[in-house]
Order: sequence, then C-alpha cells, then structure tokens
Amino acid sequence: MQNTAWKKAFSNLNTPSTKDLIRTNGPNSLSSWPARSTPNSSGHSITFTSPYTSISKSQKQKKSLDRDFFVSVLETSVTKRDAKAYMNKFVPVLEKKGATGFKQRGAQNRPSNNTKLEEALVIVDTAAVKQDVAQGPKPEADIAIQVPMYVALVKFRAPQEVCDATLDGVGRTLSQLRKLGLISIVVVDCGIPGGDEAIQRQTATVQANRIAMAIDNYDTPGARVIDSPITIDCPPEGSTSPFTSHGLFIGNSQDLMAALQEEVVPIISSFGYTADACAVKPVDANDAILALTRQLSGLQFLGQPAEESKVIQTSRSAEVYRLIVLDPLGGIPAKNRATGRHLFLNLEQEFPEVCSDLAASTAPNSEGSNAVNQQHLENAELARNVLSLLPPSSSAVITTPQEVANERGPEDNGVDWALVGTRRGQNPLIHSLLTDKPVHSSSLPSGRFKSFTSSTGMAQIGSLTTLAKRGMPLTIFPDPRITPWKPPQPGQRGLNLTDPCIDLPRLVNLIEDSFGRKLDAEHYLKRIHGNLAGIIIAGEYEGGALLTWEKPPRLDGSEADITNRLVPYLDKFAVLRKSQGAGGVADIVFNAMVRDCFPNGVCWRSRKDNPVNKWYFERSKGSVKFSDMNWTMFWTTPNLGLDEQKFEDYQSVCRGVEPSWADQKHIVD
Repeated sequence: MQNTAWKKAFSNLNTPSTKDLIRTNGPNSLSSWPARSTPNSSGHSITFTSPYTSISKSQKQKKSLDRDFFVSVLETSVTKRDAKAYMNKFVPVLEKKGATGFKQRGAQNRPSNNTKLEEALVIVDTAAVKQDVAQGPKPEADIAIQVPMYVALVKFRAPQEVCDATLDGVGRTLSQLRKLGLISIVVVDCGIPGGDEAIQRQTATVQANRIAMAIDNYDTPGARVIDSPITIDCPPEGSTSPFTSHGLFIGNSQDLMAALQEEVVPIISSFGYTADACAVKPVDANDAILALTRQLSGLQFLGQPAEESKVIQTSRSAEVYRLIVLDPLGGIPAKNRATGRHLFLNLEQEFPEVCSDLAASTAPNSEGSNAVNQQHLENAELARNVLSLLPPSSSAVITTPQEVANERGPEDNGVDWALVGTRRGQNPLIHSLLTDKPVHSSSLPSGRFKSFTSSTGMAQIGSLTTLAKRGMPLTIFPDPRITPWKPPQPGQRGLNLTDPCIDLPRLVNLIEDSFGRKLDAEHYLKRIHGNLAGIIIAGEYEGGALLTWEKPPRLDGSEADITNRLVPYLDKFAVLRKSQGAGGVADIVFNAMVRDCFPNGVCWRSRKDNPVNKWYFERSKGSVKFSDMNWTMFWTTPNLGLDEQKFEDYQSVCRGVEPSWADQKHIVD
C-alpha cells in the first residue's frame, strides 16, 4: 500500500490536474469532487473528479468527518479551568473565522439539514455579525492586532517510513486542529544525509505531496505544497544563538502568507535558494523551523525584504503557538520514568538532565543506538531553541505519527489505556491544544500505568508523547544532590525559614494566595522551628512545598530511637491561583518531592472536602479517612501497611499537627 502511494504521488508531480488538486482549494476544487481513475502515459492511475455528486453521499461524508471531530474532542478530559483558558484564547479566532469565511462558504454549498457543528458555527457567525452591526465596521488592521492567527510549526521527520493509513490519520488530525483554531505549517524532513541532491529533492517532493493529499481528504480548504520561502546566506561566525539566522532566513513569504490567509495548510520541503545564485540546496529542517519562528515572531532582521503591506500585516497577525515534532522515535527518553519517556519536560530545569542521560546511554560500538540518541537530542534542542523565541504560554509536542493518527493496536477492545482520571485513545495534539497538558500527568506513580500492545505490535506503557515547555527553574533547599534529606542528628543546625536564602514574605504570600486564608506567620515559624526538612520553590515563588520531620506524640526513648522514628511530612503544598492547572507547576513540585527529596516516601493530610483530594488520590500509594476527624491521610511510602509501627506513627502525626491560621483555628478539628 505504501509503495502504491509513493508511485501515485510521484507520477502526479508533473500532471496539471494533480497540481491543481494540490494548489487549488475551495468548495469547487478538484479535491471536493468524487473520484474516478484513468491510466496516464506512464501507466499509473490518476484520480479525476466530477462535480456531480449525490447530496446524500456528500452529507454522509461530512457527517462522518464531524463525528470523528466530535469524538476526538469528547475523548479529551477537559476541566472547567482548561475549557475557560481555551475559550478565552481561541473563541475570538473562531468567531472571526465564522464572520468572515464560514458564511461565504456555507452560502455557496450548504446541506439542507445542518450537523451540530454547522449549527454551532452558524450561531457563532450570527452573533459575530450582530456585534459588527452594533459596533460598526472595524479597520482591518485593528482586527489583525486584536485577533491573532495561531499557527503550529510542524516538523514531520521521515514521512517515507509512514504507511498510508497512518498518514491519513495525521492529515485528519491536522484538519481537526484547524477547526479548533490552530493552522499548521508543515516542514518535511526526509532525513537523507548526503547523496545525490536530485534524489533528495525528488523524495522530499513526493512526500510533501503525500502529506498534502492526506490533508486534502478531510474538509476544505485542504493543504498546498508551496515553493520554499527559505533563503540561504552565509552564517555569522561563532554564533549558536537561536536569535541569529544560522545562514537561513525567510526571503519570500508571499506564498506562505497567502496560504495562511486562506486557512490552507502550507507544506514546505527542506530546501532553500542561495542568496547569490538562487540555486536550490538542501537545508537542515531544524534551522528551517527556527527561520520560520523568527519570521512569524517578528525577530527576523537579517535579509528582511521589502514586502507588500498586506503580507507584512498577515505576518504580524500570525502567532506561533505550538511546535509539533512528528518523529517515528517518539518523545524524549527518560531513565526514571515508568513510561520510559518524559511526559512533561520542564526545559529550564530538566534539559541538562536530558543531555547527560542521552550521552550516558551512548554505546561506543553501536551506531544505531548513537544515531537514535542524537536524534532525540536534536528534537530536545529544537524545542528549547524555538520556545526561547516564543511567549512562556507556548509549548512543544514531540510524538509519533501513530499516536497523532490515533491508531489503536490489535487488542483495542481489551486495552485499558487509561490511567486514573484519563480516557482511552486520546489524541495528544487535540488534548494538548484543549488542555495545555500532557495526555498523562508526569507525576502519576508507576503503578497507575498499564502496558498494552501498540498499533505497531510492540509492548508499550503509557504514551510516547512529550509535552515540553520553557518552564521555570526549580530551587530546593538544601540541594538533595549535595545534601540528601535525612532526619536531623542531635545538636545539628537545620534549615530555618528566616535564613537569607528564603524570601519569607513571598513564601507567606504564596501560602495565603493558594489556601485563601491568612497565615499566622509567627505561630507557624515557632511550630516548625528546628524540624524543617527542606523547602521546594518553583519559579519565582509560583509554587512550593514545605516539608518537615515530625515527632510522633508521646514518643519515649533514646535520642537515637527518636531520630529513627521521625516522620517525613508534607506540611504545606501551595500553588499561586493564577498558576493552578497551568504550566505543570504542581507536577514539577510534586515530582521533585517524591523523586529527589523523599524517594522513600512522605505523608500528608487533607480535609475530606478538599477538591484537590482527587489529585492526591491519583498520586499517593494509599490513604486513610479518619472516622473521628475531618482529615484524610495520604502517603507515598511503599508497603506502609506492612509496618505497623510506622503506620501508627504516620497516623498520630497527621492527627496531631496543629494548624497555624490567623483565624485562631489552632485547635485540631
């Protein structure tokens, strides 16, 4: 099947009708006509179309596409906070599309009975038109500034290794992203180093056409293979910054911007034109992605051409919201993760760890393994470089074409994809757009993941997708890599919140903002003085955790026995309200606590009616609800139930810790 598609795409390259199929989009384009096949001069089959289609067949096809779209959205576990964040960002874009484009297309060819999706768009369209009438027409420049066009830069590596069915699924997903307000720009990376440049260009052109035809199968306006806008110049000496050109810049963006204005998905091969002789040369796909990022972010200063005002306006109105890397290798590997992948990658904190892990796993005499590790490293570096040019809200998704196609394995009916709180078969690109989170939380314990057989027939645990963000630095006092957290010895001076390394006013503000209560700072400092195990701070006090060593009540015995029975306790876990549910702050802090600070276990308590308890239940190894108190105890300590003494110590601590709030509720309830 794959070879047939290759031959078909290659034979159609110089065929005028097929060129029109790719270049021309709209309700009357060839891509919307029913197909018939006739042989061409080379003996291969060419698909022609007819405008005379039965309405019922057209309706059935559209209903099927709408049903797939609804299923992809409904399979995503979206919280109220996630839905609000998505709507605030993308609904203005969809309203603009409804007011300017949908009504025109719908008036030309709309079925008599609308689907639910069409009805929703009609409602949005009507509301937008009424608003325009009430407020008067707005200048086109104001609309471009107020409502940006959100763009995803997609690097598709080795598409020649992807079968037709998977490629078709990728095309469907990219079309669905466009419906949700995110238009893709696809850069094709066939990854053929060296060799004959003519063969490289031939292969890249064939694959670009395959991708375009896969997208054209789903809804208009489809995709378009455009001439490369990349210009090759002499790179600056001694500069490796993503802000510099690396010898590449966007020299002719008319075709690119025209496609974006028409909401067509542009497909670009990894080739460029030399600035002096206009010769076609292969370019590195990562550098091409960076050049596009600089151009669309307004950071391209080298070789900036004099362009039409309309092209400049479109460029300024386009905002790169996401980087997507489709790679058969999948997400970034990780040694200490249940899935073997970084589900969430905080680049500010974890990028050095990624580099060292990939370097350590490199084998001296294994070229294949080294090449794989090098490719993973290049993907991680691309994510870091691109996100360094974008706002902190942007993110990168590194995944496989199979997961994007949402394919399922042969054991589909019996597979439990889900971890706690997730659904089976979620599409990582749809899920990350709607929630800005990975498909599976990175702080879930390994026991929550179940193995299954993937679509390739291989055993797999969890998702192979990595969601990367620029993230934030993580500060831990004391640093567990230098001073492991252990119970304090007699006479040993420990950490105090009044130490100069801790910004106490900001810490108090973090706690009060997160809990919505006023802290009695003086009482709290007295209570934890001398037994503070450490403190974890995410970013600029956007999140944090305070952990203590608690002495079980009525503990008698020698000092050595007391030290051995001190309980590791999570006293405060706080995230600023503006950062709750976004950016992975809670996951970053929790992971640092259970992986670096207290890998052997920690306990904490929470009120029974705390809405965060579901999150705690998913990440703990066990819990107990006290029948005589309004507390639930959680722990991550392995096999705690088998150690009766330790279990009793944990319970007594969680029952006896005295609150420190300014409302005078110091008595244990």
